Amino acid sequence: MPFINPEDGYLTVINLFKTDTTEKRDRLLKETMEVVDSVGYPGWISSTVHLGEDRLGTLNFIQWRAVEDLQSWYAGEVFKHRDMSVFLEIMTYGRLLQAEVELSQCHPDAGKVPEISPEREDYTVVEIFDVQPERQGALISSISAAHEWLVDTPGYRSQSVLRGVRARGPKGVGELQTLGPDNSFVVVYSQWSGKEAYDAFRTVPDDRRPAARRATDIERYALTTSADWNTYRVVHAGSADRP
Repeated sequence: MPFINPEDGYLTVINLFKTDTTEKRDRLLKETMEVVDSVGYPGWISSTVHLGEDRLGTLNFIQWRAVEDLQSWYAGEVFKHRDMSVFLEIMTYGRLLQAEVELSQCHPDAGKVPEISPEREDYTVVEIFDVQPERQGALISSISAAHEWLVDTPGYRSQSVLRGVRARGPKGVGELQTLGPDNSFVVVYSQWSGKEAYDAFRTVPDDRRPAARRATDIERYALTTSADWNTYRVVHAGSADRP
């Protein structure tokens, strides 16, 4: 199963799709899983399909060997004339994020690097913070400071911080357009033992949060121009080395 390890040097692509009905969400899920099961393109490492829980949608966490391999996939006939045309019929919002793993941390009881697998039953939270490109490094440093105190949080399993490289979105069938300047976002991928543990962490009143957490929260929101998030359950996975 895929691991989130900065030492691997993979290009990570996070395909984020939203829709407006449960039926469309289920179709998004079905189509995404079919894409994963059919992928065998050179340079593709792995894909893990996430089902949105708090909000309707799906997320596909994809690892590529290099950006050149991804660009070749985007230029291919399958992506341009099959995949994108199908997703455009279903989704109300789409964002294809290219990123690099900056750092990752696991709770001491959860392994050395985060693993993504439907067999783990993690409660996954993905946050996307938009930021001015010149402040991206400061935002990453601020978020990373949380690693000092997250390990003491009940239910915490892991957190990974990904440096945004490029954001794209569908322009039309077979076409992608760049969304904003390069390096204008940061992705935080975290794993928890369950909804109850994460909700307890998220809803702690400000005056009861430790000083280190309050400082991190204040700095993070000061650096962020907008934020988006959802909770997910990993439901499907595929990799280049599968049987």
